[in-house]
Amino acid sequence: MGSSGKKKTTFAKLARETRLRERRLEKQAKKDARKRAGDVQPTKPADAPAGEER
Repeated sequence: MGSSGKKKTTFAKLARETRLRERRLEKQAKKDARKRAGDVQPTKPADAPAGEER
């Protein structure tokens, strides 16, 4: 029914899990940023000079 009153997870494990969650969030944010940057880039070719049109 109730808890045994004894903590079963150490602070070291909690800290590792927190760092892992933060790393995953940062990785997802970078991935999303790359995805957004990829969506924006194709609208204007980067290798063509701005003043020249054919």
